[in-house]
Amino acid sequence: MKNKSRRDFLYKTGYGLGGLALSGLMPGGGVISSAFAEEAVSALAGGSPLAPKGPHFPAKAKTVIWLHMAGAPSTLDLYDYKPELIKLAGQGVPASFLKGIKTSTQGGVTKLIATKRTWKQHGESGAWFSDLLPNLAQHADDIAFIKSSVTIGATHDISILKLNSGGLNPGRPTLGAWVQYALGSANPNLPAYVVLYNDKREPRGGVTNWSSGFLPAVYQGTPFRPGNSPILHLNNPEYLAAAEKRHSLDLLKKLNEQHGSRYPDDSELQARTESYELAYRMQETAPEAVDYSKESDAVKELYGLNDEVTKPYGELLLRARRLTERGVRFIQVVSGPTDIKGDSRDWDAHSNIEENHSTHARIVDKPIAGLLKDLKANDLLDSTLVVWTSEFGRTSWSESGDGRDHNPWGYTQWLAGGGVKAGTTYGSTDEIGLQAEKGKEVDTYDLHATVLNQLGLDHLKVIYKNLGRSERPTVVYGKVIKELIA
Repeated sequence: MKNKSRRDFLYKTGYGLGGLALSGLMPGGGVISSAFAEEAVSALAGGSPLAPKGPHFPAKAKTVIWLHMAGAPSTLDLYDYKPELIKLAGQGVPASFLKGIKTSTQGGVTKLIATKRTWKQHGESGAWFSDLLPNLAQHADDIAFIKSSVTIGATHDISILKLNSGGLNPGRPTLGAWVQYALGSANPNLPAYVVLYNDKREPRGGVTNWSSGFLPAVYQGTPFRPGNSPILHLNNPEYLAAAEKRHSLDLLKKLNEQHGSRYPDDSELQARTESYELAYRMQETAPEAVDYSKESDAVKELYGLNDEVTKPYGELLLRARRLTERGVRFIQVVSGPTDIKGDSRDWDAHSNIEENHSTHARIVDKPIAGLLKDLKANDLLDSTLVVWTSEFGRTSWSESGDGRDHNPWGYTQWLAGGGVKAGTTYGSTDEIGLQAEKGKEVDTYDLHATVLNQLGLDHLKVIYKNLGRSERPTVVYGKVIKELIA
């Protein structure tokens, strides 16, 4: 086989991420050194599957920070103030509220429960927050609430899959993968789609949370672990010289190219080789991108890094801000399991909701408020869409006497920044917070369509041919919630 230069190889096969090569053109520039300039320019070649692509129309957001509250919090105890539920607590559920739903979850329908919350309205918008979220409440006028969210299914695995991919079965691409496919990368030295989580194990469902599905494997998300070394095997082994490493990679590329030429449709082969090249470039850029040690003490305190309770999640969100500055397009942050034992490991409060939600609200409240304030202070909130979301909500009735069961029929999610109409509320739930307002239901598909819209993408036009079928992110559903857009 004819020998090819490294530049020609990168140009024609697009090994490496496409994106803006010049640090001066990048958000928070200065992350690409001159030593990597040629690789970055080469990675912009049109043949790369991650070369930058234009949106369908002018985008209002450049980056999405997707905050998944794992385990499904009771938004009845956070944002959705229901005086009638408080009044009826301890009574059976009136039959009128159960019309049109099947209550097949494990606990059955028991007596209504109102937890011991204090509620106040905040900001000019008058948005309601419970006393569990004192810091986030200060950002009431930055938030656009969706109080009529619905989904399908009431088991975590299925609903998480639907939340991230729109599908009820594994095999569909996640939203972040669709964003990479449609827009490419804005930084050739970092993954365009990053996943952050604060547990030693992967989140529930593992890689299906960030899978590329039937899209080429190169669009899969890249998970960063918690701790000081979030990227495995990034550093060279001891005594391995840089030149030796480069020679090894060049040989490996040639072998992979020979092998890949026999299987041109195997996207896994191309993705694997691209990952080697990306890892090589990331050795210089990634450690700096996730290292917050040089952030000021004030910024660290803003995210709660001075408190052992808020520090793990605060670290994730501070890293999310740093990745936003460096042009990462989609940052998926999964809250949930910590070192807490037993039923309070995430928001899944089937029992003892007071202790569970007090714990997890404290874990996320200050860091999320810090993220919004920090993004605004750095002039990033207008171009960054923050999405607070969950697999479903929780019921108005109790389970085990002092917990709540799963509720896919009506719950709250919210958006901030990225061109949304701040200080607004779309939709509502009934008087006991069980079912979404008829005609204003917002399914996962609608949320995805709205997020894509803010990135300048028409969800009906983001198409990928799979087995002869034209697939799109929202399957055959989805509408943009125009009332949420500024």
